[in-house]
Amino acid sequence: MFTSLFSRLTGHAAPEIDPELDAQFAIAALLVRLAKADAYYAFEEIAEIDRIIGRTWDLNPVAAMKLRAQAERIEAGTPETEEPETDDLTRLVQDHTPYEQRAALYAALWDVSLADRKLHDDERRFLDGVAAALAITAEDRAATAARRTAADPDPAPETAPETPSETAPGTAT
Repeated sequence: MFTSLFSRLTGHAAPEIDPELDAQFAIAALLVRLAKADAYYAFEEIAEIDRIIGRTWDLNPVAAMKLRAQAERIEAGTPETEEPETDDLTRLVQDHTPYEQRAALYAALWDVSLADRKLHDDERRFLDGVAAALAITAEDRAATAARRTAADPDPAPETAPETPSETAPGTAT
């Protein structure tokens, strides 16, 4: 996916990229896309994404923020290209990531969805779609949802606050 983007942008053949690196960016882009699913990219969600990225790939906070920033650019696309489809991102993860890591990604997506203490309808639909695309078993889906909602007893769908001051600077979508 990223090699074809490089080719279209530069007009040159893209260098060979490690599929696991592409999968890393796809995972980070999925985390960002989930956080933006409700059209409200909250600071708490950004901080949770940074924590997940840092913990997953053993990165310091600055490196985690840089990877998230790259994922934000990938997730948004460029003026010359469209944003990647969620199906493309999940297919890349599915093809290059073992089941246990995909299940951990699903749990991490739940953590991002609840970072602002609100499970929005759009986030729930995104979680369901990604779980299906990543072939997460029904048992693992249910167990993850139960663990995450037990940790946050009020994950009821809600709408985002209307005050722009609660959004991190430069992150409004």
